[in-house]
Amino acid sequence: MYKKLFVLIKPLLRPLLIAGLVITLVFSQADGALAARGGRIGGGSFRAPSRTYAPPSRTYAPPGGGYYPGGGFGFPFIIPFFGVGGGFGGLFSILIFISIASFLVRSFRQVQGSEDRLGYSSGPGVSVAKVQVGLLSDARTLQADFDRIAKSADTGSSEGLTQVLQETTLSLMRHPEYWVYGAVENQQARLEAAEAQFNRLALAERSKFSEETLSNVNNQLRQARESALVKAELSGELVQAAPGEFIVVTLLVATMNKLQLPAVNNTQDLRRALSQVGAIPSEQLLAVEVLWTPQDENDTLSSEDLLTEYPDLKLI
Repeated sequence: MYKKLFVLIKPLLRPLLIAGLVITLVFSQADGALAARGGRIGGGSFRAPSRTYAPPSRTYAPPGGGYYPGGGFGFPFIIPFFGVGGGFGGLFSILIFISIASFLVRSFRQVQGSEDRLGYSSGPGVSVAKVQVGLLSDARTLQADFDRIAKSADTGSSEGLTQVLQETTLSLMRHPEYWVYGAVENQQARLEAAEAQFNRLALAERSKFSEETLSNVNNQLRQARESALVKAELSGELVQAAPGEFIVVTLLVATMNKLQLPAVNNTQDLRRALSQVGAIPSEQLLAVEVLWTPQDENDTLSSEDLLTEYPDLKLI
């Protein structure tokens, strides 16, 4: 009897198996599509300040009108060196000539050192920093804050980027009750290398998103037309997303001043890092990126996603 029943249903097993695999793949892809969408705010420029260094002109004139008629150290002082005069005057002129040459060499080296320190020749020192905060998913009001900032920010000016940075750090600092994880990375680099380092960090964070559903970069505002739930509609049925467990916010900054951010081991360390980043003045700020995921309140970021994509986050 069982053998006859198996013979009857055997032709149906293959289609059922295929259908089951298809359904599994569709729903797993839908879950993946719902996760790890993010928002982005940013902008800036790594152009070096255009300044021309001109050392002050100095004329040394000792009391009494100088060593030779005419005053100061002028052309007449070298005349004895070339045979006019002689004796003690010639030797004295040689000593003065050596002193002047030594002074000029030192001045030239000081000018080169000043140019190197100020960045007019080889580029100034730049701090490139990353501050990350892992929040409980209950922090939905912060998602709304970031959306508001993204939609209204002027990301085409240093003043606008400074305001973005201040509003973002303030929004985070006002809700420490949501802080769960934190991490800080801080590096020093020359201007020509800092841009590449900043872009590397930004690309690494953006690559963790399946899509940027809201972005305002260099005053280019872009927003996905469809929400995550609409995109999840399959075969006329809506796939509901599971409640998200975490929200991750990343701040990337490049600044002319030297940042010395603390290593994050507790909430006090994270607060100090956020306050230092938020206090960077506009004239020293080169570039900013604020990234957060999920951007849509219906998206999810599970604990498994958090551990996989953000392994540097430390429990605080």
